[in-house]
This record gives sequence, structure tokens and C-alpha cells, in this order.
Amino acid sequence: MTSYFRKSGKFLAGAVVAFVIMLMIQAKEPDSYFEISKNMEVFTSLFKELNTYYVDPIEPGKMMKTGIDAMLKNLDPYTTYITEEDIEDYRIQTTGKYGGIGSTIRKQGDYLMIGEPFENSPVIKAGLKAGDIILELDGKSVKGKEIDDVSKFVKGSPGSSLKLKIKDPITGNVSEKTVVREEINISAVPYADLLGPSKDIAYVRLTQFTERCTNHVRSALDSLKKIKPELKGIVLDLRYNPGGLLDEAVNMCNLFINGSQLVVSTKGKAEEWDKSYLTKGAPWDEKVPLTILVNKNSASASEIVAGTMQDLDRGVIIGQKSYGKGLVQTTRNLPFNAKLKVTTAKYYTPSGRCIQVLDYSHRNEDGSVGEVPDSIKSKFKTKSGRTVTDGGGIAPDIKTEAKESLKIVSTLMNKQYLFDYATQYVGKHPAITNPYSFELSEADYQEFVNWLESKDVSYQTKTEEALTEFKTTAEKESYFDGIQKEFETLQKSVARDKKQDLVKHKTEVKQLLQEEIVSRYFFLRGRLQNQLNTDLEIKEALSILADASRYNKMLGK
Repeated sequence: MTSYFRKSGKFLAGAVVAFVIMLMIQAKEPDSYFEISKNMEVFTSLFKELNTYYVDPIEPGKMMKTGIDAMLKNLDPYTTYITEEDIEDYRIQTTGKYGGIGSTIRKQGDYLMIGEPFENSPVIKAGLKAGDIILELDGKSVKGKEIDDVSKFVKGSPGSSLKLKIKDPITGNVSEKTVVREEINISAVPYADLLGPSKDIAYVRLTQFTERCTNHVRSALDSLKKIKPELKGIVLDLRYNPGGLLDEAVNMCNLFINGSQLVVSTKGKAEEWDKSYLTKGAPWDEKVPLTILVNKNSASASEIVAGTMQDLDRGVIIGQKSYGKGLVQTTRNLPFNAKLKVTTAKYYTPSGRCIQVLDYSHRNEDGSVGEVPDSIKSKFKTKSGRTVTDGGGIAPDIKTEAKESLKIVSTLMNKQYLFDYATQYVGKHPAITNPYSFELSEADYQEFVNWLESKDVSYQTKTEEALTEFKTTAEKESYFDGIQKEFETLQKSVARDKKQDLVKHKTEVKQLLQEEIVSRYFFLRGRLQNQLNTDLEIKEALSILADASRYNKMLGK
């Protein structure tokens, strides 16, 4: 065993030396050359000494991964090391394709269960449904297993089969199902439809900028235009879209602006990353009124599209300020099928602004990262002369308030009570008619509240957290004994009011429960359809698209 680790250490040291030589070749300054050489020599010697003399055997690969991750942590969160074992997950993120059973998986006590199956997926074809408890996979118990372990196991080559022992959550019956894996294509456009009183507004939801996602958006728009040739507007929904491929962002812009127009430019330390990206072809439609929905989770490629449309006064941006990621990543190949995803440049919208909100190059003394201060933000002009700023994401033209994060809601979701009740509901109701119009009655909601009475719905509100902190401070300062009775009275009052949260926040809880129930019959598409009933940003988009004069005024026309 010791000789193995010595050999591993020598091999790794050799690889490090080769890496050092490459860095030396790329180093342009003598000081940089010396620093690289000195520190890599120290690193190699240290690793060799550990490998030879440490009291217990070490795992070279694991230790090196830990070291690399710690080193990269000093840069930005987007520069990451992708091992050979993780490469499949990386491919899924960029292509939206993988071989598997087509469902998310959830934890259920000691076991796991089918989470949200994809429409027409292998699990659906095999007769499985959301909520089914997984007891065994290919004859091996999953008791005590974690989701990540099982997720890797269920993925595999299309055409291969997987046997599952399943327990029905309603009847308790145990059965065996065989699922034949397929190539799963996670659509970047899960839902598209015609909205508005006259059904003449095209709505398209885009979840990620994966390969060919622009073609999927174009196809969705083509289908909607066949139904309604005279479209009065488009709503492109980029909320919760984390971004993806830069080229797809450029192609997406090309759907709405003509060829040979600047979409984005990049600037990096190396001249090879100084590039300008222009549209190349004819647009799908450069005149139809356009609105783009964003929120604080819209990032990267989403912000390129929103920022470009804003700078060119091509569309109205609606929602909350976007995430603020103005950095570009490139993947570099490493030995043994590993990759380095490294930040190589910052990107700039047509007006010249970079919307990067966090400054990773100037960390605070404690290592934390601060936002770009308002005092150094610059002003830029859109095509029609509107003022926009850099350093803080994309500020929407029409700002809407973000939904408040409620403790009762997060508790019901984290403890899976919404999911579990939906499973019970589906067991009693074989079908529902329309995902868009589906609504729980007052009696239905009360039944859910009654069901919760036997569940642990305990949580600590912000008020209770403040009271706890107040008590701790009062005890330290020896004031608590004198106010203990008043404190306990206040504490009981808050606890009593908390029991009314299911009534006070009925609208929010009821809507989320409806979406969960609808998804059991109509999958993600149905969930998104049901959301439309209470979606403030969509209502705002439909309102401005119905008012040409307000739309043009907003764009400075």
C-alpha cells in the first residue's frame, strides 16, 4: 500500500511539474515566472513529504481536489474544477440531455421516492407516479441512501433497464416495475401559449440557455403564430433562468433584431478574449412589441438578452433587478478527462456597460466580497437616449415587488407537506379538467388545514428570533428577571398569532398547493399554466402590450 502511494505521489509530482512548465511558458513577467516556480516547488515537496511520512495512508486524488477547490475559492464562484466523475453533470447543464429514467428524486424518511416525473418519460411509461416510494433498485435496498448516490445510479445508457421495487404511498401495496432508460431531453422551453383577452400575445418560458434553445424558442413562436398570425406582442419569460451558453444568448437576440448588430463584447486579460458578438441572420420579427420578464435569479446569458434589448430599446424589461453576473466562463481541457471552467472575461452590453454586481478582484479584509458601490457606477445611454447604469444587474423598466419569503410557506415546502398532500389528493381524484382554471375550493383548503393538524408545522418567525435575541441580551445585562412575565406574555401572544398564518397567508399557500396538485396531472407545463392566474409580472406585460402609446413612451420612442 505504501509503495502505491509513493508511486501516486511521484506521478502527481510529475504532473505538477509539467503544469509548472506550462505556466512558466505562459508567464509574461520575470517576477511572475519566479513566483510560479517557487510556490509550485514548495507545493510539490510538501505533497511528497505528506505522501511518504504521514502516519496514515492518504488519498492523493481526494487531497488534490480539496487543494484545488480551496485555491479556486479565492477567485470567483464560477471558476471551478470539474473532475471526470462530474463531467456528466456538466454536460447535462450545457446540453439538457442525459440517459436516465426522466424524474427528479426526493427523500422520504429512510427511503427515496419519485419526485416530479417529466412528461412522456420512462417512469411514466412504466406506470410510476410522483410520490411512489422506492424500496430497491436492481435488487439493492436504498434504505439510508442519499439522493446524489441514487441519482448517479439511475442514470445510464439509453435502452438499458432498471428494476424498481415500489411502495404505493396510498394503498401501501408493494410492486416491481421495470423502467427502460431513454435519452432525456430537458426542454429549455417547458411552456408556450397565447395569452390576453384576444389570445394574441405570445408567451414563451425559457429556463436555461442550453444548446439549440434558440431553435426551440423560434419553433414555439412559429407554432403560436400559425394559430394567431397577427400577434400583438411577445412575453419572453427569463425569470429564474441562470444563463448558459453565450452564443445562444446572441442567437436569441437575433430573433428580435436584424443581422450585423452588436449584442455583446467581451474583454479579458488575454487579447484572445477581446471579442465582439454580432447578430448574423434575419430576425424572426424585429417589429412585434416585446417584453422580457426578469427577477433576481435571472443571470448571465439572461442578462445579456435583457440588457441588449434594453440598450437597443427593442423591448420593455419587467420584474425585479437581475442577478448581476457580467463574467464569461470558458472550459479548458485538463488531463484524464477533467476540465477547468475558468472566468476569462467580462462582458459588456451594446451601450458599453458591464452589469457585474460583485467585485471579486477587491475582497474585504475578512475575505468577503462587496458590491460595486453606487459612487463608482457609470451612466450609459440606450439607443434612444434613456439612461442606464452598470455594476448592478439589469434594472427593469417596470419594477414589480418580489414576493415576500414567508416562513409558513418555506416550512410547508421543506417538510414536503404540500407534496405529500398532493399525493393524497390525486389518490382521491383520478382527473382534473383544466390546469389553467383549476382552483381549490374553500372546503378543499380547509381539508388541507385539517390534515396538517397531525403534522409538525413548527417554525420560528422573525419576531420569535428577535425575541430570543432580546432575551439573551437581557439576561447578559441582568434585566430579564424584572421583565420575565411581560416577555412570556408577549411570547404566548406571538405563538397564538402564528397559528393563524394558514389563514393570513391562505392565498400564497393555496396557490402553491394548487400548482403541486396540477403538476401531478399535467406535469411542469400544467404547473406553469396554473401560475398564470396570480402572476403579477405577466399581468403587467399584458397591460403594457395592450397600450401602444405607453409601450413606445417607455422605450423613448
